Amino acid sequence: MTQTARIYGDSLYELAAEESLSETILEEGNAVRQLLKDNPDYLRLLAEPSVPKQERLGLLDQAFAGSVSGYLLNFLKILCENHILAEFAGCMEEFRQRYNRDHGIAQAVVTSAVALSDAQAAALKAKLESVSGKHIELTQIVKPSVMGGLRVELEGRLMDGTLSGKLAGLQRRLKTTVSIPAEEAP
Repeated sequence: MTQTARIYGDSLYELAAEESLSETILEEGNAVRQLLKDNPDYLRLLAEPSVPKQERLGLLDQAFAGSVSGYLLNFLKILCENHILAEFAGCMEEFRQRYNRDHGIAQAVVTSAVALSDAQAAALKAKLESVSGKHIELTQIVKPSVMGGLRVELEGRLMDGTLSGKLAGLQRRLKTTVSIPAEEAP
């Protein structure tokens, strides 16, 4: 995320919090973010310098007026006018981070070889909530290469209990204990 995205996203969050619209703008902003991601040609059109500024702003009005809050629409227009609309995704990431921090929410990413059952995911979420003292938003990633166990990323901390992680750690310890020439190492 760029410094520009941090500054603009933080400013949008401050305004939204002041107006008690942070949850609304978070939801609408995520929808707009996905729409722009799914339609990169539209984003390029809005950034095209040969298209007059008023026409680009009119396109934003046509696309979003009535479907997003006025604050979010005006924010999009400001980004468009300043030729930084491509920063919108980063702005929304900063917005989400501020929202989560202010609402005691932490995002956890769990990686496993197979999908967790609903009961396993609920138990893991409850455990992480008790450890962190925050409400946890759990994202699951299935990656067969981990072979077994779980890798959990929570607030910048990595807890790796995967079989592949343990094997890699064992391999590192063996290499430091026994000097193996590089050409013979697996």
